Amino acid sequence: MKQQGVKCWVVLVAIALCSSVTVFAQEQQATDGYNLSPKIGVRGGVNLSNMFVEDVSDENMKLGINLGIFAKLPLTKGFSLQPELNYSSKGAKEEYDNFLEGEGEYRFNLNYVELPVLAVFNLGRNFNIHAGPYIAYLAQVNIKDMNDNGTVTEIADLDQEDFHRLDYGLAGGIGVDLSKFTFGARYNYGLHEIGKSGSLSGELTKNSRNSAISLYIGLGF
Repeated sequence: MKQQGVKCWVVLVAIALCSSVTVFAQEQQATDGYNLSPKIGVRGGVNLSNMFVEDVSDENMKLGINLGIFAKLPLTKGFSLQPELNYSSKGAKEEYDNFLEGEGEYRFNLNYVELPVLAVFNLGRNFNIHAGPYIAYLAQVNIKDMNDNGTVTEIADLDQEDFHRLDYGLAGGIGVDLSKFTFGARYNYGLHEIGKSGSLSGELTKNSRNSAISLYIGLGF
């Protein structure tokens, strides 16, 4: 993903979060960030995913979902450990234009069961930053060839066995806690190649890695 694209999305995410804070300014008297009681919750939102590729520049972001559960375990005032278990849809759209196939795009749908473990630092009663590693298991793969003539073909030659089952990387973001609700944005950076080298998947993905911006809403109890 191009650096300018990343910067653009970061700016948009920051604007969205600032807007949320402004709208709920009257409610920001919650003390969750300083409460030493653990809590569990559910969360869900959307992924804006792409793949890092060194020698291909015509990829586009793909919209996906993220759903999961989390536990927030305060260790000291203003600092918590937050493990999560999420279902996260990642991938990308890669455009092509050649004589044999014409114009169209390959749509990579890679669905993971993901386990991040995050350190959460509260910078105020309602605002936090969080970061930590994640490990993920590739649960489902669906690759489609979407031609400009309107035909959609599933690429049967590619399945889970052509991709690395295990993925891992780093995640970091910001969050706003308002009473039982939490709003956040997070960037996930994969450190492991998606496709197996020497395979069709490796050729199509050009040894790329996962990259995703996650926007979510959560409810804690």
